[in-house]
Amino acid sequence: MEQHLYEPVHEEFRDLCRRFLAREAVPHHERWEADGIVDREVWRAAGAAGLLGLDVDREHGGGGQRDFRFNAVLDEEIISAGCTGLGFGLHNDVVAPYLTELTTDDQRKRWLPGFCSGELVTAIAMSEPGAGSDLAGIRTTAVRDGDSLVLNGQKTFITNGELADLVVVVAKTAPDQGAHGVSLVVVESGTPGFGRGRRLAKVGLKANDTAELFFDDCRVPAENLIGTENHGFYHLMANLPRERLSIAVAAVAACEKLLALTLEYARSREAFGRPIGRFQHNRFLLAELDTEITIARTFVNHCVAEFNAGRLSVTDAAKAKWWTTELQTKVADRCVQLHGGYGFMLEYPVAKAWLDSRVQTIYGGTTEIMKEIIGRGLGL
Repeated sequence: MEQHLYEPVHEEFRDLCRRFLAREAVPHHERWEADGIVDREVWRAAGAAGLLGLDVDREHGGGGQRDFRFNAVLDEEIISAGCTGLGFGLHNDVVAPYLTELTTDDQRKRWLPGFCSGELVTAIAMSEPGAGSDLAGIRTTAVRDGDSLVLNGQKTFITNGELADLVVVVAKTAPDQGAHGVSLVVVESGTPGFGRGRRLAKVGLKANDTAELFFDDCRVPAENLIGTENHGFYHLMANLPRERLSIAVAAVAACEKLLALTLEYARSREAFGRPIGRFQHNRFLLAELDTEITIARTFVNHCVAEFNAGRLSVTDAAKAKWWTTELQTKVADRCVQLHGGYGFMLEYPVAKAWLDSRVQTIYGGTTEIMKEIIGRGLGL
């Protein structure tokens, strides 16, 4: 089905992304998975290729394209290439708006050029050992002391956490005010009291570094606070739809990749004297998956267009996130089954995609939280 989302300029950008990934990422990804982290050089190469800071103003070194379709193209191509270790989506889609929309002129001049060049890898630290989806339950504090903020606490499951030079930390600046006492503080690498824990061993996304972060009397300048003090919870809520849209885009791309791999296998793999795709059960299953993926693609593309128009609601972003990620885990499971024993072998891309898919229904807000958001939108 022709989706009518992308224009020729986006397809030209897609070709650039494909060439970059084929040259700079695909040949190294197996080694990155073994190492548990990507090479730092790929970030600088991405910056030089114009793949970072797509919607950052040109005066700060960005692409100047306030068009999420470019972000979506890069997200799709990373998934298509199987380069799930690259944390560009977190950098471009999640962290970028905090640094472009909530910062002062001086802060933008300090951080955005490096953000766009790949010299500054970024992360956002929300989750804690005792607070995942419940952001109001965080315990990390940032207490004012003169012209400084002193941070104490721990974060976990932080994507890009090991490589990150700049981390947007969610902390309580007024602990007695609950969600109304949360602020966003930027902590830079090398700040005394800022430490990183062990490299977390994950089920999937092996090449994507995920770390624990520790703050022990970590003193940062008070000017590193971004947005409005004690208004951080509302800043997070405003930006979460964009994060969830990014996850949904990746989920649909993964579904399409899995289906393409499995169709190729179903046409060539024979059992009982004929290709396995010719058996009615398998043919019907693939027809069902193709239909559901097409419907998911249509809705996600609609959400991208709505986001560009400034109309994507919190509820629709939640719908896109939970539906597409649950579909991704379903498609991955069915495609592994259709591959039989080979589907359980990591040398087959379908096996790695199955492992990588599982976290999609968890991060960015679990499926259950998404349904809670939608239910509240129904007035329940």
